Amino acid sequence: MKLDVTTYMNQFLGQSLVNQYSNRKEEVFQLLDQSYMNGWLDPDLSYLEDIYKVRDEVIGHSKCLVVVGIGGSFLGAKAFYEMFTPYFKKDHFPIIFAGTTLSSSYMKELLDYLKGVDFSVHVISKSGTTRETSLTYQAIKEVLEEKYSKEELVKHIIITTDPVKGALREEVNREGYYSFSIPDNIGGRYSLLTAAHLFVLSFCLDIEEVIQGYFSGLKLRKEAFSYAVCRRVMFDEGKVVENFISYENNWYYYLEWLKQLFGESEGKEGKGILPISMIHTRDLHSLGQFIQEGNKIVFETFFKIHNMPSCVVDGKNLHEVNLIVEESVIDAHVQGGVPCIVVELDDFSPRSLGELSSFYFLVACFSGFLFDINPFDQPGVEVYKKEVQSRLD
Repeated sequence: MKLDVTTYMNQFLGQSLVNQYSNRKEEVFQLLDQSYMNGWLDPDLSYLEDIYKVRDEVIGHSKCLVVVGIGGSFLGAKAFYEMFTPYFKKDHFPIIFAGTTLSSSYMKELLDYLKGVDFSVHVISKSGTTRETSLTYQAIKEVLEEKYSKEELVKHIIITTDPVKGALREEVNREGYYSFSIPDNIGGRYSLLTAAHLFVLSFCLDIEEVIQGYFSGLKLRKEAFSYAVCRRVMFDEGKVVENFISYENNWYYYLEWLKQLFGESEGKEGKGILPISMIHTRDLHSLGQFIQEGNKIVFETFFKIHNMPSCVVDGKNLHEVNLIVEESVIDAHVQGGVPCIVVELDDFSPRSLGELSSFYFLVACFSGFLFDINPFDQPGVEVYKKEVQSRLD
C-alpha cells in the first residue's frame, strides 16, 4: 500500500496548521496505546480452529448462511464478501445479510424464501438488544423452529455477542448454541478481526490472508498519522466533507464501511468530517458536476489499484483505460480546487484489503484524537433509540 498526501494536497494545506497538528503525534499515539478500547491492536485469535470447525459443520447440513446484524457488527464482513465473490457466477456457499431494515416487504420475502431452503443463522450483536437485529432474529428463529426439531435447531444457530452478559449470551447459556465473543475492549466498528466477521468470511475467502494483511497495516502508524493531520487541516480550511472514491463496483459496501467508521468515530460535539462515497465512473455522470464546480466543501480520497484482471475492448486494456480516467479526474478536480488524497494498492486481494482496513482503523482513531473527542463511543446513536423505545413502550 502506498499513501500520497502531498502531490495533490500540498497546495491546499496551510503549513502552520500542519505543524500545529503534527506536533501532537506522540500525544496521539499515547492516547491510543493507553485506551481501554484498543483491543483491536492485538486481537486474540485463539478461536480460529473453532471457526473452521463450526463452518464445516454448517456447510455439511445447510445450503446457505443467514447473517443477522447491523452496522459495525457485520458491515466489514458484508464488504469483503461483496468484494471477493464473483459478480455473476454465484456458485459458492451463498450468504444472506439481514437485519439492516424494518421493511415489512423485505422481511416477508426473506422469510418466504427461507422456508424452502436448509439454512443456518449467525446472529451478531454485542449488546444483544439492537432492535433491528432482535426482530429479524426472532422472525428467522420461528422459521427454524418450524423446520427442525429442538435437537437439530441447536446446530443451525450461531451467536456472536458479549462474552459474559446480555440477552443473547443468556440464550446461548440456556440453549447450548454455538457461540463466539466480541471482547469488551473492541467496539463494533473496530471488530474486523473478531469472530463477528471472520466466521462469516471463512465461508468465502482465506481469512489467514486477511489476518496477515491486517497486522501489516497496523505497522503504518506514521502514514496513518500523516493522513489524519491532512484531514484535520482540511476541516480547519473549510473542507468538511471527505469523498471516498473507487473505480471498482464491488467496493460499494467497503466504502459504506468506511463511512460508518469515520461517521461514528468523529462525528461528535459539533465536530468531524462528513464521509460520503462515490463509485466511478458511474457517479461522474450524476455528482461529478457538483464536485468539479460546486460548493468547495469537499476533499477526496481516491483508491487506485494497479493490477486487475485483463479485459481487452476495441484493442484497449479496459483497466488501463480505467486508470487513465481516474488520473484525469484527479487532475481535473485539483484544478477545480478540490484537494485529493491517493491510496494505491498493488493488487486487489484479501491481504491488501486487510492491510488497508487496519490502516484506516488507525486513521480514524488519530483523527478523532486530533478533534479532541473519543473515537470509540457513539452517544448520538442512543438518542434515536431512546426516542423509538419511548414510542413503542
